[in-house]
Amino acid sequence: MSTPAISEIETESPPLFNYLRQEIPLEDIRDYASSRRIQSIDFLKGFAIVFVILAHTAQFWLDPNSRYVYGLLYAFLDILGPSLFVFLSALSVIFSIKRKEGIVHPKIIRNRIFTRGIVMIVIGMLTNLIAIVDGKVILVIFGWNIITFIGFSQIFSFYILKLKKKWRIIIGLIIIVFSPALRAILYKGMEAGNLILTFFHYIVTSPTPHLTLLPWVSICFISTIFGEYIFEAMNKGTDDAYVGLFRIFLVWGIIFIIIGIFVPLPSFGFELRTQFTMTGGLSEYPHLELLLIAQNQIYFKIPGMPLFLIRGTSANMFYNQGAALTIIAVFFYLIDIKKKESDFTDMLIYYGKVSLSLFLIHFIFMPLFSQQLNIPQFLSISLSYIGFLGIFMYIWMEYAKGIGSPEYLIVMLGRIGEKSGQAVKKTTKKMYTKIKKREKVKKMEDFMKKLSKDE
Repeated sequence: MSTPAISEIETESPPLFNYLRQEIPLEDIRDYASSRRIQSIDFLKGFAIVFVILAHTAQFWLDPNSRYVYGLLYAFLDILGPSLFVFLSALSVIFSIKRKEGIVHPKIIRNRIFTRGIVMIVIGMLTNLIAIVDGKVILVIFGWNIITFIGFSQIFSFYILKLKKKWRIIIGLIIIVFSPALRAILYKGMEAGNLILTFFHYIVTSPTPHLTLLPWVSICFISTIFGEYIFEAMNKGTDDAYVGLFRIFLVWGIIFIIIGIFVPLPSFGFELRTQFTMTGGLSEYPHLELLLIAQNQIYFKIPGMPLFLIRGTSANMFYNQGAALTIIAVFFYLIDIKKKESDFTDMLIYYGKVSLSLFLIHFIFMPLFSQQLNIPQFLSISLSYIGFLGIFMYIWMEYAKGIGSPEYLIVMLGRIGEKSGQAVKKTTKKMYTKIKKREKVKKMEDFMKKLSKDE
């Protein structure tokens, strides 16, 4: 009987500072956005973050004679990096919401999601304050990079979940199909000096249009659908449920890939495009720079990029999300159904649990080998670097308890949202109790008046 009373005292507003000083369990830091029971999700997060690190280091470390390899491989393997990482992160927010539904007050869930999302947006903006455009350093302030978009998707997905699955898929498909046309209208309006269209172009595209709001927000609509399928299968926990989930992901993944490559959106996926044939060119679709990099060699000439490989196009969004679903299906089958385990899978699962910290700290040592490494040197040094980062994160998490890491900050500040949610819940209870007391008093007064009239 004393436990509820103690709980009530601990969640009052005055000792908030003491509340935040309470030790955060290490498992909460590692698993703040993890399903905890679907190992393949964390494995693929680790796989994606490793590829992101390889892509970034290749961009900075490869010498001019070897850099064309970066352009070629990154264009084809983009599905293994940012797009997969963003899809998995948007999908994982379902676990944070669904695990607490029916157990924790909805306002606590909402405040926790909002706090985490805002923290990630701030971190993303701090890492994106400046950019180099045409050789000039410019102040960006706001820009859609991976961390900023993931933070936004955390908040946006909370509201998207209120829609039925059929509406989510319809809205998601509409966004994918019509986003390039809408972005072209905004770009031309900006070029014409229209202030309203310029403002919306800034919000949708931003000065760093690597992950633009349109069409990337479609990931939130589609990933939440499949996130719910995962959660339902996870709760059932049967082999039949897992096999059914594998088939859903695989079938829809293949369908999306076929649409992205072959369906006219509005042109066939195999049509080759260059920066001169895309509205806005490199300023609107900076992924086209990979074509210029890949062409910077004497071995063969590349006439253009297939539309489904140009990030931000409709074909590319279908292709990327289809590839993500297919990759998830394959590794879900191997790791969670067939229970394939090894030191390698365990390592990548751990990398997935600390993927946010890995993404941020890997920039620290980027200036070390600026344009100095050939391909063999790059492979040996970059893989060693990834191993070093893993050891560094292990020491930080296991011995320093992750204090100061992005995951730590997100969990700690998320407590503020949880705390305020608890305060709202308690205030609601107090108001309800007062109302009930007033109703009882009113009923007693009415009863006494009735008695006096009868007399």
